[in-house]
Amino acid sequence: MINQAIDGRPSDMAVTTHVCRGNFRSTWISEGGYEPIAETLLGATHYDGYFLEYDSARAGGFEPLRFLPKGPKQVVLGLVTSKSGTLESKGEIKRRIEEASAYVDGGQLCLSPQCGFASTEEGNILAEDEQWAKLAMIVDLTDEIWPP
Repeated sequence: MINQAIDGRPSDMAVTTHVCRGNFRSTWISEGGYEPIAETLLGATHYDGYFLEYDSARAGGFEPLRFLPKGPKQVVLGLVTSKSGTLESKGEIKRRIEEASAYVDGGQLCLSPQCGFASTEEGNILAEDEQWAKLAMIVDLTDEIWPP
């Protein structure tokens, strides 16, 4: 159904999806790796990109990324949590991106928060300045890993 809905779209239109695991007041509702759905999600659907949450062990490993076909499709690794104000280590984020690169071409990877900072009107339990610090770190890391 998804492929029927998005096939025939204009060539300059990118269609992406976010696999959400819950984001209400810094809580979550699901856990488990992407393995059971990866072959269909990454290999058989015609999305241009996938926003996947990888901010905690709840998401499992990067092995399911092996199903992403080589080419223009991209996976946005949600390695930075929006559930806590604690700033992640840049070195740890780089290490995890390198780990993901073992399963998919590094040029097909991107970086983002794992979900929105205010997916509901109640938001998450972190301060606005902590959100901005996380976003600034993502921009810095992106420039370091994938220079413009």
